[in-house]
Amino acid sequence: MRQSKTELGRWLLLIHQLPPKPDYFRVKIWRRLQGIGAVAIKNSVYVLPFTAEAMEDFQWLRREITAGGGEATVCRASFVDGMSDKQMEALFRPDRAVVAGRHAAEAPMHKRGRIWVTRPDVHVDRIASAWLIRRFIDPKARFVFGDAKPGMVRFDMFEGDYTHDGDRCTFETLLKRFTLEKDTALRAIGEMVHDVDCKEKKFGRDETAGFARLISGIVKRNARDEARIARGVELLDTLYESFPVSQQRSRSH
Repeated sequence: MRQSKTELGRWLLLIHQLPPKPDYFRVKIWRRLQGIGAVAIKNSVYVLPFTAEAMEDFQWLRREITAGGGEATVCRASFVDGMSDKQMEALFRPDRAVVAGRHAAEAPMHKRGRIWVTRPDVHVDRIASAWLIRRFIDPKARFVFGDAKPGMVRFDMFEGDYTHDGDRCTFETLLKRFTLEKDTALRAIGEMVHDVDCKEKKFGRDETAGFARLISGIVKRNARDEARIARGVELLDTLYESFPVSQQRSRSH
């Protein structure tokens, strides 16, 4: 007997187990899930409303996970206990109150002298983002590394205020959210940061290999995060100034 669509289930689940290493692979899969709009309902369990497109997205992602040494299963499901269909649907609906709250919460972010928090052991995206914040967004910004406390601005952290968004790295997210994308010099730096951080060749700029080598040297020579950011500021100031003034949005504060 043929089952109806309701009996088959209105939802698609991706259940995965990722290898503990390399770290970038776990981040890459998380970004992919964000990019297709999947919602986490438990650790390693993501859901989408059933559509042919969603099925294709999850199938491609399952192949990518298994090719990377992980395990993944895609299945169609109905929720019979716990969350109702209406509650599940609400996860995929833009909520006006949430949108308004986000805009209200972002307004104080433009104030100067905020405390910006990120994960310890900073690398390219966090180093570059800290430079961008202090030079173009909050010249009096203070940086801390570890757990966020109320009132701090979180960047490049899971569910942070400014972090990876779809295919964008945190640096690119900051450019977009603070309307800095008209500065072609910053966009060029963002392309380098993206390719190094995401281990991709999406933009393939000639300068990226040298930039990656310099960042790697900063990380190796400096154990403390504060020192890495300080050295990164010197590098990125020099890199930014190497672009023609006509491509720069503004001079240093």
